[in-house]
Amino acid sequence: MADYNLNADNTHFFADVCKNFDYAAQFTKHDAGLLDQIKSCNSVYRFRFPIRKGDGFEVIDAWRVEHSQHQSPTKGGIRYSEMVNEDEVMALAALMTYKCAIVNVPFGGAKGGIRINPKNYTVQELENITRRYTVELAKKNFIGPSIDVPAPDYGTGEREMSWIADTYATMNPGQLDAMGSVTGKPISLHGIQGRREATGRGVAIAIRECVDVAEDMEKLGLSTGISGKRIIVQGLGNVGYYTAKFLQEYGGIIVGICEFEGAIYNANGLDVESVFQQRKSTGSILNYPGVTVFKNSAEGLEQPCDILVPAALENQITAENAGRIQAKIIAEGANGPTTPEAESIFYAKGGIIIPDMYANAGGVTVSYFEWLKNLSHVAFGRINRRFEENTNLNMVNMVEGITGIKLSPVQRATIVKGASELELVNSGLEDTMIRSYHEIRETFKNTEKIDTLRTAAFVGAINKIAVSYQTLGVWP
Repeated sequence: MADYNLNADNTHFFADVCKNFDYAAQFTKHDAGLLDQIKSCNSVYRFRFPIRKGDGFEVIDAWRVEHSQHQSPTKGGIRYSEMVNEDEVMALAALMTYKCAIVNVPFGGAKGGIRINPKNYTVQELENITRRYTVELAKKNFIGPSIDVPAPDYGTGEREMSWIADTYATMNPGQLDAMGSVTGKPISLHGIQGRREATGRGVAIAIRECVDVAEDMEKLGLSTGISGKRIIVQGLGNVGYYTAKFLQEYGGIIVGICEFEGAIYNANGLDVESVFQQRKSTGSILNYPGVTVFKNSAEGLEQPCDILVPAALENQITAENAGRIQAKIIAEGANGPTTPEAESIFYAKGGIIIPDMYANAGGVTVSYFEWLKNLSHVAFGRINRRFEENTNLNMVNMVEGITGIKLSPVQRATIVKGASELELVNSGLEDTMIRSYHEIRETFKNTEKIDTLRTAAFVGAINKIAVSYQTLGVWP
């Protein structure tokens, strides 16, 4: 994914998260000290290390923040970006804590970052950086399957996670659960089916659930259901691409796509896969045929649509441009893409924001499944799939014998088939996203004076985390 706003001031991101937390906390009845404990970052590790680059050396700045250990292990991605700073990593770690609570995943929140632009390094140099980062985390006990489990984020992916897993396993010979020290790994290195597209699929499911509520859509002047909804997606990286792909499969019309080099728009719709392949082969979306082109990517966010999905970086919708956003629903695929000031402006216009803490939780949900797979050392479906198929086959044979009705081979195969790992993962993800959305909405509808879904999500998260502290006896 490309950089969008290299000059953005991200030094207030953690303060924005805390501001949202404090506002939501007034709707709870917890002790002020407990609330302060929940809000604070427990452990902040900043370190520097040298790497050899060319004929010389370069010193790399890196961070790992464990926001809350109310559940173990802590969990959160590692991002590689020139814009990484301590405030941003703290904010993202805090959001991970609340995100895990919202979707009932038993992790504390964490986040990591390395201040580099991956494009400026060779593959060998990136491997050296990643492995050295892992060593530094291990030296301070900031990584491990029961301690802190990293995952991919902006600028990282399966390749980097495999380097981390290998480095950790090398440093811990004989540790049976070593592969559980990191998620988002390739399938060949004990990853899990469906992880790559999990965040985007989760965003798409979140949007689908939102627009399926007739009462809420009536207030927006929209029809119920995703079919026919005009959608603009910012970011054609992993999250944005899969979000757009699944929304298109659900019947949505992708009318705009924004990337760092600019934006394209076609009111009649774009073919997501075609645009993706165009960018992959040429490096740009701007030469895609039959579209209106905007050299300024931000203009693409302001075009006519029903749903806007910012799936790039934080602080993309601000007080400066919020008034020009024509969408009636913003679904936050990225972390913190809407500033508090912009959110107030958008809600004053009567819109709905599906908050990042819930909307992009698909990644950590499936990471949880991968972690469970690594600890159990058994792929989902491996033990019971054949048994299910034989049971279903016996049932079909019995029904055919009683009724005399013969099913076609296709019908038999559909009924008999046992669930694969991918199908089980997608089923678990869908169930998680559906339940969590309606849990948030119930809090929103039933708690007096709560005015946004974000506040409702925070309230639910705070209550769950508070219960964890009290149950563990950490807090009276």
